[in-house]
Parts: sequence; structure tokens; C-alpha cells
Amino acid sequence: MSSDTDTSKTTDSTVNIKAIELLKNANLKFSDEGLIPVVTQDSSSREILMLAYANLEAIEKTLETGQAHYYSRSRQELWHKGASSGHVQDIQDIRFDCDADTLLYSVEQTGAACHTGEYSCFYRSLNHSEATSSTRKIGEMMTVLEQTIDSRYTEMPEGSYVAKLHERGQGYIAQKVVEEAGETIVAALLDNHEEMAEEAADLLFHLGVLLKEKGVGWQEVANVLADRHSKKS
Repeated sequence: MSSDTDTSKTTDSTVNIKAIELLKNANLKFSDEGLIPVVTQDSSSREILMLAYANLEAIEKTLETGQAHYYSRSRQELWHKGASSGHVQDIQDIRFDCDADTLLYSVEQTGAACHTGEYSCFYRSLNHSEATSSTRKIGEMMTVLEQTIDSRYTEMPEGSYVAKLHERGQGYIAQKVVEEAGETIVAALLDNHEEMAEEAADLLFHLGVLLKEKGVGWQEVANVLADRHSKKS
């Protein structure tokens, strides 16, 4: 075993110890049952994904592993989110509120956060009978799209359209992007509003697959846009 590997492990261990020490110094306020509510948020879209509870052990596990752990009140046991479904939550940041009685997990969500298959547990609205996909913001849906494509590339399930595109290669995928761009233009020239939205969605999907094929993330695209915007403003 190389000395570099040993150093890396030591560094990781040191980071974990420091994180746990910071946790102990945060003076978090747990309930009589030893629990604290945790609000979980998508680090990219800022969408609230779920509300759960954690005990001290769950928080320590979260800090040690870098993936969200909670405490299941129904099963009365430690709960590693996504351990069975694969819909894990990679921790980007952990914050606590002004009263130190609530935590915020900022995560990179794989797949759906909700057991119903919805991306967020908060998909229903008191103002509307059902929160539909039409109410979801473009940033949120681009995150869902990227994660879905990532998942298909990892699992390569039989019958998956993404898997078939990958098998055909980057040339074919690039051709599909051109094809969808052309169909979007045609819909625009025909003043077909609904069809243009549908073709634009197809274009973004195939562009997402091409980006994945070439190892470029949507975040990199967003960074370029943000940089250009900051230079103009």
C-alpha cells in the first residue's frame, strides 16, 4: 500500500473527527426522544425534498459517510436514505437554524426523494388539488433530467432508450440533437406553440444525453451562463 493512500485515509479521518467535534460544539437542541427535525434540500435547485428526523448517531453517520442518514420513528432504527432503492443523498452542506433545533441537509439527490416516486415529498398543494409538472421550475426539471440520465448510464436497464442511444454512439446521439433542433425550428416557423414546447423538451433531453456521453455536466453549462451574465451586469 502506498504512502499516498495512507495519507488520504488519515486526512479523511481527521476531517470526520473535526466535523463531529463541530457537531458537539453546536449545542443542538434534541427532543426528549433524542431527535431533531431535518429539512432536506436539493443543493442545485434549492427545492425542499423532504422532512425527516435524526438522532445524534444518524448525524454522526451522515458526517462520517457523506450520505444522509436519519432515524426512522416508525421502525425505530437508523435509516440510511437510499440504501435499498439506490436513491441516496450526497451531502453538500449541513446547517442548523438560529434556535439550533432544526437541521438543513443540502444534498445532491439521486433519483426520487419521495417513496411515491415523486422527486420531492412536497408535490401536493393546499392551493391546488395536485401540484402538477407544469408548476415545476426549469432548473428543477433539468436536475431531474440529468439525474435520470445518470441513473440510466449507471444501470443500463434493458429496453432503456438512453441505453440504446449510448449503444449507437456519440455520432448517432449528435444526429438526434440536430434532428430535434430542426423540429423545434419547424414548430416555431409554423407558430405551433404546444408542439414547439414538446420539441424543445426533446431537444434538451437529447442534448443532455450527448453531454453525458462526453462527460459534461449541466452544472458546467450553468457556470458558463453565470459567468457570462456576471460579465455583462
